[in-house]
Amino acid sequence: MAGSAFTAAPAMLLVTIIYLVAVLTIPIFQPQKLIWLGAYPIMASEITGIGFLKVLLRSLWILPLVVVIGIFNPILDTETAFVYQGMVISKGWLSLVSIILRGLLSFQALIILIMNTGLINVFNSFSRLGIPSILTTQMLLTYRYIIIIAGEAIVMKRAREARGYGRSNYPIKEWARFVGLLMIRSTNRAKRIHQAMKARGFEGVLPLGSHLKWTISSWLWAIGWVAAIAFLRFYDLSRLFLQFSHRM
Repeated sequence: MAGSAFTAAPAMLLVTIIYLVAVLTIPIFQPQKLIWLGAYPIMASEITGIGFLKVLLRSLWILPLVVVIGIFNPILDTETAFVYQGMVISKGWLSLVSIILRGLLSFQALIILIMNTGLINVFNSFSRLGIPSILTTQMLLTYRYIIIIAGEAIVMKRAREARGYGRSNYPIKEWARFVGLLMIRSTNRAKRIHQAMKARGFEGVLPLGSHLKWTISSWLWAIGWVAAIAFLRFYDLSRLFLQFSHRM
């Protein structure tokens, strides 16, 4: 996880939420606005020391999913959107490009958020933004419970492989038993963890670290990016460049 000296987790979370809202509310036939909003993942990843290349490569995992979502749009929507140098561009192609850009940009923003703050700090940051603590604590404990289930599954998998003498195929009845035992083991361990937490003073709300407090740099980060995102969302810079090119 790359640490950021410029902003705290609540500011990064706030900017990410506003960025996602801006990206997802842009009209489907205006992909040029999405291209300008791509400045945030590029600049934020470089400023925080992650590097945009790393973010870009990781975001490509979602590319097949977003392509499948809009792959039939050029076939179903053949209405002409505009003509460029004799080439007809349909609305279906514009919507496909918009879906791809939305998916990539949204995923890149989430990657930058998690790599800078960590998923646990993301949940804790919701409290700094005014979300009720009971909800943030529930999300955090659910995330940790998933880790418990994964850990128990790994232990059971190793035990089965050690006693299976190289056997890899099991009937459905064995898999049903495996899932049942997994739930029992993970539930029992979760109960022991909860008892240990209560013994250490847990009263339903997890404490927040001091590093989640708002600082001057956090305010500057949030205000600057919110203003930039709002400008790129409601003003089409492409028109400015087109007007400039016509004058030239």
